[in-house]
Amino acid sequence: MIHRRTAVALVASPLLLSGCGAGAEAAPSRSDDDRPAPTTAAPTSESNTPRPTGIPGLGPRTAAAIPGHAEQVVVARGRGKNSPVSSVVLYERDDSVWQAGANWPAHNGRDGWSEHHMAGDLRSPVGVYGLTDAGGLLPDPGSRLPYDHGYGFHSPGTGFEGEPLEGSFDYVVAINYNREPGTSPLDWTRPMGAGRGGGVWLHVDHGGPTHACVSVAKAHMKHLLRTLDPGRHPVVVMGYADWLAQ
Repeated sequence: MIHRRTAVALVASPLLLSGCGAGAEAAPSRSDDDRPAPTTAAPTSESNTPRPTGIPGLGPRTAAAIPGHAEQVVVARGRGKNSPVSSVVLYERDDSVWQAGANWPAHNGRDGWSEHHMAGDLRSPVGVYGLTDAGGLLPDPGSRLPYDHGYGFHSPGTGFEGEPLEGSFDYVVAINYNREPGTSPLDWTRPMGAGRGGGVWLHVDHGGPTHACVSVAKAHMKHLLRTLDPGRHPVVVMGYADWLAQ
C-alpha cells in the first residue's frame, strides 16, 4: 500500500479548488521533472481488449468512452440535469460481464450537471474520468489507491441546506477532472486552467447538495477505498440519466 504525506499545506483559493475541495487545504504542485502528462479524463479503450456486456443505463456513446482495460466502473447517475440527487453503483468486471454492487443514494452539485463545467457553476461535470488517488482526514482504512492522510482534509462550515460539513472529507477519492493523476487530491494543479474548476471528489455525504462533487455515506466511501484497485484501472462514469443513456 502506498501512502503519501503532504509536506507543506497552503490555503487554496476558491478559484483554484472550485469543487467540494474548496474548503480544504491544497498541497503545492510537484516540480516539472516528476509531473505526469496532464489528463482530464480516462483514456479511450484499447482495440485488442474485448468489451464486456453493457452496463444498464449507459448508451453507446457513453459506454464507448469507458477504457477497454477498465475492470471497475463507478456509475454516478443523476436524477435530472438540474437535480442534486443521484445514486452510485460500483460495477466490477467478471470475464465478459459487469457485476453490479448495491445501489447507494448520493448527492451531486447543487444545480445539477454540466457538459462544460466552470469554476463556481455549482454543477458536477459529466463524463468518464479515472480514479487514481485518495486521501482523507481519517487514517487510511485499507485503501488500495495511494492515500494521503492529513489535516488538509478538514471540512469546516455548513452546506447549502445548513447542514454541518464536518467529516465530509474524512475519506475522499479524487475524480480526474482537470487535475494531475498521481498526485494528492489536495494538489491544486489545473491543466485546463483555474476557470474550468477542480477539486472534484467522491467524498462522504453531509446530507445535502455539493459544489461539484459526488457524495455517498461514510460506510460506502470506506467500501470504495478498500475495493478500487489501481491494477483494475477504475473509472467513474458520471452524469444525469438522460445524458448517460446517449
